[in-house]
Amino acid sequence: MSIEVLQQLGLSPNEAKIYEALLELKEAGVGEISSQAEIHRRNVYDAINRLIDKGLIFPILTKGENLYSPVDPDKLLELVKEKETILNKALPELRHKYEQRVGPQEAYIYRGIEGFKNYMRDLLRVGEAGYFIGAKLGWFDPRLKAFREQFFKEVKRKKIKFYHIFDYEVKEKHAEEIKKLQENYRFLPKKYSTNSGVDIFGDYVVTFTGLHFKRIDDNGTLFVLRDRQLAESYKTWFQFMYDMCKK
Repeated sequence: MSIEVLQQLGLSPNEAKIYEALLELKEAGVGEISSQAEIHRRNVYDAINRLIDKGLIFPILTKGENLYSPVDPDKLLELVKEKETILNKALPELRHKYEQRVGPQEAYIYRGIEGFKNYMRDLLRVGEAGYFIGAKLGWFDPRLKAFREQFFKEVKRKKIKFYHIFDYEVKEKHAEEIKKLQENYRFLPKKYSTNSGVDIFGDYVVTFTGLHFKRIDDNGTLFVLRDRQLAESYKTWFQFMYDMCKK
């Protein structure tokens, strides 16, 4: 196992060198460890104590010099899982602080495929009904395949309802994917189709450029506005359009 990998798992450079040295030596005293790991003796003691605290090495008490031996490398997997457990316990509080930090009004921009993923994450996080104007099945861009599958699983699990007003082109192409988006949809008349769109969910209004049937431009831009009153106004306008359009 390389020292770089051990450092990526959270070990300091000296800890990584000592653990790797002990894997080769099996058991050794400070002097031999210092020589094998090429670390000054006085720095070995502190690193050894930290490795003992982490459960990666253990001392062998003898009448002479104490010896040290490494534990099975599988212990490293336990460390990763322990950190994941700690993070999962802390996440609710961290999320709460993040949401408290975010003000009632915001404006920012997402771009391209990765920005589109962020928008999809926002939809899941908010967990409220979504209203989509000028929809083009952008979620079905081939580059989003794996991400989309997990997205729809979460939508189903959270029972999030979607209401779509699709561009006429979607109807023309008889997209089977519409069936996956629940039954609440209408179609714009042909002359009102564009390369843009507007989505409303919770207190968010997201305006898109660079949208096409099942495709998102690499430089497509998502203008994100967060304002509850604005979102409620857009939902009212959406309802008027929805009532006027045909299924």
